[in-house]
Amino acid sequence: MANAVTRSSANSSVPRLFVLELNAGCIHLMNADGSDRTTIVTGCHLPDGIVVDVEAGHIYWTNMGIPSLNDGSVERADIDGKNRRIIVPQGATHTPKQIILDKKGGKLYWCDREGMRLMRCNLDGSQLETLIEAGHGEAERKDQTRWCVGLAIDPKLGRIYWTQKGPDNAGLGRIFRANVEIPAGQTAATRSDIEIFYDGLPEPIDLEIDHKSRILYWTDRGDPPRGNTVNRASIDTKPAEPEIVVTHLMEGIGIALDVPNDRMFVTDFAGSIYSARLDGSGERNFLFAQGNLTGIAYAEI
Repeated sequence: MANAVTRSSANSSVPRLFVLELNAGCIHLMNADGSDRTTIVTGCHLPDGIVVDVEAGHIYWTNMGIPSLNDGSVERADIDGKNRRIIVPQGATHTPKQIILDKKGGKLYWCDREGMRLMRCNLDGSQLETLIEAGHGEAERKDQTRWCVGLAIDPKLGRIYWTQKGPDNAGLGRIFRANVEIPAGQTAATRSDIEIFYDGLPEPIDLEIDHKSRILYWTDRGDPPRGNTVNRASIDTKPAEPEIVVTHLMEGIGIALDVPNDRMFVTDFAGSIYSARLDGSGERNFLFAQGNLTGIAYAEI
């Protein structure tokens, strides 16, 4: 539930992590080793996904809200948590989850779980639209295989990837991909360009792409051996089975990549934050028992 944005022109920039604590409704800011931790935002309504726009000095995050109430929202604040404002109001999106930033296109993208859709808007919340509609109405909302959770964009080929997690530990989780734009003459519900990237997964959650190596990474909060893991697979030469690079998570949720420094950061619902190299080696649990952690974002600020 994260995206990494790096400001290469600033020599004095410091690697920082933004971490969401779900039940406490907080956003924490800390160094990449967990030190110098401060809480910059409080009073969030079950926050789940976060992304950082270093250049503009903003953070964006989703509030899932209470799924039965259809009261999810998207908020923006300055990087220090000040000047907070709602950009997608309650009810305009049902249960927003992972959120990502397309800085070049000036768009925010997120998955809406119980809304069974993938949405986007401008950075000020205007021009809200649905790109993928996996289901509609109360009857289909009960089918968790339709629930959209995590997403990532491959700008090189203009494709979007997303997860539909399925019921808990059911082995019905899937990762899909499609063109970002809806084909001409089609709709979010009828588009014909959707393909399954992987199916039969325990419970895939958040996605991240290493754009340099063209590798997709994702967390899975399902049961071992294939769940409670971080997985990866090439998006150009897709292997028959994804590679498991991190194991023993306690319901893995958020993931953020720092590709230039060959590392990833992962959160789990038991309250741990992990770091590891991109191949999974050197894994380190540097914070634990931190509450129910969801999204994480890495940025150099």
